[in-house]
Amino acid sequence: MTETTRTAAGPSAAIAAFAANTRYEDIPANVLERARIHILDGLGLAVASGKFPFAGPVLAAVEELGEGPCSVIGTTRKATLRDAAMANGVLIHGLDYDDTHLQAIVHPTSAVLPTVLAIAEQKDLTGREALTAFCIGMEIAIRLGAAINGGMHHTGFHATGVIAHFSSAVAACCLMGATERQHIDAIGIAGSTASGIQVFLEEGAWTKRLHPGWAAAGGITAATLARHGFVGPNRALEGRFGLFETHLHQWKKDVVGHYLTDGFGETWMMADTALKPYPVCHFIHGAADAALELHKEIDGAAIESVDVFLARDTMKIVAEPIERKRHARNEYEAKFSAPFVVAATLLKGRFGLPELTDDAIADPAVQDLAARCTCHEDPDSLFPEYFSGGVRIKLKDGREVTRHVPVNSGAGDRKMTLEETTEKFLQNTGMIIDDAHAMSIRETVVGLDNAKVADLMARLRFNA
Repeated sequence: MTETTRTAAGPSAAIAAFAANTRYEDIPANVLERARIHILDGLGLAVASGKFPFAGPVLAAVEELGEGPCSVIGTTRKATLRDAAMANGVLIHGLDYDDTHLQAIVHPTSAVLPTVLAIAEQKDLTGREALTAFCIGMEIAIRLGAAINGGMHHTGFHATGVIAHFSSAVAACCLMGATERQHIDAIGIAGSTASGIQVFLEEGAWTKRLHPGWAAAGGITAATLARHGFVGPNRALEGRFGLFETHLHQWKKDVVGHYLTDGFGETWMMADTALKPYPVCHFIHGAADAALELHKEIDGAAIESVDVFLARDTMKIVAEPIERKRHARNEYEAKFSAPFVVAATLLKGRFGLPELTDDAIADPAVQDLAARCTCHEDPDSLFPEYFSGGVRIKLKDGREVTRHVPVNSGAGDRKMTLEETTEKFLQNTGMIIDDAHAMSIRETVVGLDNAKVADLMARLRFNA
């Protein structure tokens, strides 16, 4: 088969046409502004990850795999293209503090940025080229997540871990100058590498952190094979035994296909992506907001019991099995535990990375209150548009206080600005580097339209 004799229609062809024909000048200014904000956030998280136990094994493994031309963030190491992308994907996503598109239920920056940084550095590309590929990849990740309509969470797949193979493949194709036909082949190839199971939830294992990084390596591989003529299926998404059937099972009927065929280049869904003010599963954020407000209201009064209200479809991730969620034993269990997050926030009036240290997790007061938290379906939830949540507290003096947050902080009209993102960025990078160094990274990101990606990556190489 040759490129001229093969034809395609449907989602893969629509995605390919959008990706192959969109230029920097076609992207609205507000979308580019959000792109710079999300890149800044992702880089700050990658730097901060160097302080956490999961970073060491990743960096040691990459060093053993061999040297190359691409930077590994927060180190002086350089690795091969795919290994650097893999490592940076782990670092960006590893704290589970990265952005989420609430409708798509996907972490789009970690699903795209590792690929973009590695290829753009290797090829010495401009910031404009990188921003273009980043925006396109983000849009594909989000639209695919929106089309899947939450189905992967029902079947045990980590949606980002699966979807990122496709968004990474498309972003890689953009940076490699692929044709529409090559984009389709790359999407088809990605369909055979896409995976990421959620069994890590049983015991706080580290594999979720790997998913976006492995997807970056898979996407780069898919794009490179496609550019050299390797043939992929035309219908990797909707075809018989395609992604929707193999990964969604009975929830295939709920796929909303128009997200993958309509409105490309007219409606940029990526502009609605929410940044995280808390380093925990995004499903808990509305409840955490409510707990933060109630902390001020109860002013240290003794708590008898707590009811936490969450969207029904999120309960199995952050509230079940309830006894396990009430007794978080490590950082990963804690950030996926609504009882732990709400209890810590009620007692301390904050929830940041310090609340996920071993000592903070083992705090007897937090553990005791978490054991007295009960989770319920939220009848007033706006999920999936927003991750609403509520908290009701019974105090030992007989009072009962309640708070419900329909729109979680960081989303909708509560979207984080560049200034707010800079504050979060400095808090995260401050764990490793001084503010002067961090601000030089920030200024390069803000001015990325007129810079080389290699200049940015040079600022991200240092001895921690």
